[in-house]
Amino acid sequence: MIVFEIYQLEQLLAFAECGTLSGAAERLHLSQPALSRSMQRLEAELQVPLFDRQKNKIEFNENGRMAAEYARQVMEKCQDMISRVQAFDRSQRTILVGACAPVPLWEIPPLLSDLYPDRTISSEIRKNDVLLQGLRDDVYQLIILPYPVEESGISCVKYGEEHLYFSLPPAHPLSGSKGLCMKDLNGETMLLRNRLGFWRELTDQKMPDTRFLEQEDVAFEELVKSSALPSFTTDVALKRFGNPTNRVNVPILDEEANVTYYCLYKPYGRNDLSAFVKTLKS
Repeated sequence: MIVFEIYQLEQLLAFAECGTLSGAAERLHLSQPALSRSMQRLEAELQVPLFDRQKNKIEFNENGRMAAEYARQVMEKCQDMISRVQAFDRSQRTILVGACAPVPLWEIPPLLSDLYPDRTISSEIRKNDVLLQGLRDDVYQLIILPYPVEESGISCVKYGEEHLYFSLPPAHPLSGSKGLCMKDLNGETMLLRNRLGFWRELTDQKMPDTRFLEQEDVAFEELVKSSALPSFTTDVALKRFGNPTNRVNVPILDEEANVTYYCLYKPYGRNDLSAFVKTLKS
């Protein structure tokens, strides 16, 4: 029976990537003789030579190149196993919610805490594709996206809507508008709340010439009250924080500025969210 250690595969890959024994030894924080002896043991365990050795030079032979490729696949599988086992363990104790934007995280985690008091509720904002793949891989138990998904094994329920506005000082030349497109303020300097998820990508796309001054969430509302700079708000934010008296809110007409959110989850298995889903459908 052939027996070798995972660390030997790591060493083999380090040699493949560095190209020299000295470079691999330095990366691995080993002495060159120690690494050389470890590779000799691996050759003995595999019962094939992996290197062509010449005076002051060592390089892979064909066996070594094949072994390095298999080692890479094995290490990827090992990392995948670690990630999946850790995700499984976490899911027994934690409901990890991933969202595309801040607003769903204002309401959903507190609701989940009430419904599942024996579970820890964690949340984070990530890109849409990362969230969907994370749900497939059981990293997330619940995700919120700005569009519906029809996919086998995943359920999708409408959560709510959010509509974007420009928040303008009354003296701004466009403050009297009934509605504006994002391009209408492109090139200005604006205050912007940080960690906006997909909204940040939208502003970069629609307003490439705008200088955004990003502010922490805690300080943003106070800065808006005292600033003469334009900013963004939404109908949901206005309900939550109220409207500063020195601001005029103008609806943004771009189609992308009006979003419907959807909750996605796996309806079967160890993470039963039926109590939460009932609140969405009621």
